This record gives sequence, structure tokens and C-alpha cells, in this order.
Amino acid sequence: MFSPCLCGFPRAALVSSHCPNTRASVALSECVWTGLALQCIASGIGSGPQGPCSRTVYRQKLEELTSLQATCSSSISKQKRSLAELRRGLLRCAKTSGPKEAEQIHAIQAQIKERQNVFFDMEAYLPKRNGLYLNLVLGNVNVTLLSNQAKFAYKDEYEKFKLYLTIILMLGAITCRFLVNYRVTDEIFNFLLVWYYCTLTIRESILMSNGSRIKGWWVLHHYVSTFLSGVMLTWPDGMMYQMFRNQFLAFSIYQSFVQFLQYYYQSGCLYRLRALGERNHLDLTVEGFQSWMWRGLTFLLPFLFFGHFWQLYNAITLFGLSRHENCKEWQVMVRKNRTSVLVKLSFYTYPRYLGVSHSRKWARYQKTT
Repeated sequence: MFSPCLCGFPRAALVSSHCPNTRASVALSECVWTGLALQCIASGIGSGPQGPCSRTVYRQKLEELTSLQATCSSSISKQKRSLAELRRGLLRCAKTSGPKEAEQIHAIQAQIKERQNVFFDMEAYLPKRNGLYLNLVLGNVNVTLLSNQAKFAYKDEYEKFKLYLTIILMLGAITCRFLVNYRVTDEIFNFLLVWYYCTLTIRESILMSNGSRIKGWWVLHHYVSTFLSGVMLTWPDGMMYQMFRNQFLAFSIYQSFVQFLQYYYQSGCLYRLRALGERNHLDLTVEGFQSWMWRGLTFLLPFLFFGHFWQLYNAITLFGLSRHENCKEWQVMVRKNRTSVLVKLSFYTYPRYLGVSHSRKWARYQKTT
């Protein structure tokens, strides 16, 4: 708020300097006073008991922050190169070392890994070069969020985006499967799938730039899904398309339903892990698996693996369509191959990830007993 006397001009004087008996003069006086207030803000005068306007101070601090970020990034890069050289030297020494030296080497390697984790956390608050994908989509734009509040808000908005779009996609698939059978509605649904997965990959890349430990197989799954949705979008209407259409829409309904269940289950698990301090606030709901969750996971695992087998059935169906005498569309063969890749990825990653989580928990339990 501004004081009654602004820049040496009392507001009452400004009002009385014009004809006070007319509404027009009062309005004109208010405009003059507002203009003077804006001039005082721009010049740093009359900003209250705090002193002059902090615009200049803010710009100075921003320049200092930029310089400090560049210094920290350079220092971290040098230390990471030194650690890489030290790690290579330890590997060479480990080949000819004795039992005592091997223990020392193992201890040093553990310290190196701990230091790398510290660097990873520090780099989450420093600007960095975008990956190839973000450079192609956004250009060379700094996407690093500086505050924990901004990071968590972006991650929370990402989770809500997934939930809302999952519901919309499920309703869209139900509509296309049971209510309407038009090529236009199918194209709208397939385009929505392409946009959804493309947006997921962009947001996940931004989260990874801000320190989120997203698994590579999770991002790869979305890249493959984006490609498959694009193939489905370009598939022309015909006999082959109609033979696969209902099966694809039914699978989309089931997949959205499983993702809906998975979101609520894993969000509860991840909330508990954060409360215990075992997870970062930028971790996704997919990062919530731990061995103590097996008891509550038993109801969800049958749905997950049934979905994987349904993907396998889709690949087999597409393989049969590709051998059909009337099959002339390239989309059949391409989608069959990429669906097979997706099936292999699903069957390889989920059991392996759950097994690794269980083995890590068992190793920690053995150390404490």
C-alpha cells in the first residue's frame, strides 16, 4: 500500500486541484494519482517502509544466482570426471588386489556411489542441457524448477493429468465400442491417444531433468505406445481394420481400468513411503513398489498379468491378419512387430522390477538382524 503522500504530492491536493464539484474532475484526479503511483513504482520511490523498490536488488541477486549456478555446475562436472577416473583405477587395482585391498576398494566404491547420489540431488537444482527429445520438442529451454514447492506442484499436476486422461480415454473407448461405429470418432480417439502419450513423454522428460528417478523402461513403454497409437491413427478403414477394431477398443477399456486401479493403489503406497522418508517427492506412482506391499498387491497382480497376456493375444491376432490374403496395409505388420516389443518389455520389466525390490528389502533385513 502507498502512503497518503505519494512522491511529495498529497492525494487530497491532487483531487482539489481540479474542479471537485464534478464527477469528471474527480475521475481525472484519480487517474493522475494512479499515474504518479506507477511512476513511483518504476523509479523505486514510495514502496513503503522497506525502502526503495527491490527491482534492482532482484536483478543483482538473479545475476549472482546465475553465476553461482554456473560455478557449481562446472565444479560438479570436474568432480564427476575425477570420480570416473578413480573408478577406472579401482577396477584395474581390483584385478590384482588381495583380500584386505579388496575390502578397501569396495568401501571406496561405496563412497563413490554415495557421492554420485549427492551430485544427482545437487544437479536437480541446477540448469542443465536438455536431452535430444526435449531439444526437438521445446528447443534449448531451461526446464529446471528451483524450489521444492514448484517441483512437487509440477509432479502432482502430472499425476492428476494421468488420472483425468485415463478416465476420459476409458469413456471414449466405451463410446466407440458400444455406442457409435464411425471412422471419425475412431480417429478422434486415436488422436487423443497419440496426444496423451506424447504429452506424457514430454512431462516425464521434464521431471527427469528436475531429479525424478523415473525408470528407463517406463519412459520407453510410453515411447512405444506413442508410436503404436500413431500407427493406429493412420490405419485406413477397411476389412483388416474392422477385424481388429473391436478387440483394440475392448483392450483400451481394460487398460484404462487397470491404470485407474494401479494409480490409486500406488499413490497410497507412495504416500506412505514419503511419510517414512524412503521416497523423493518427485517419484512417480509407478515407483511405489516395495516388498511390504505384496500383501495388498495380490489383488492387482492378476489384472496386470491378464493385461500383458491380452497384449500377447493382440500380437497373435495381428500376426494372423498380416498373413491374410486381403491384407495390404503396412500398419498391420508394423503394429504386430511393435506390439510384440511391448509384450516382451512388459513381461521382462514388471517381474524383474518386483523381484529386485523384494531382494533389496531382504538384503536390508538381513543386515539389521
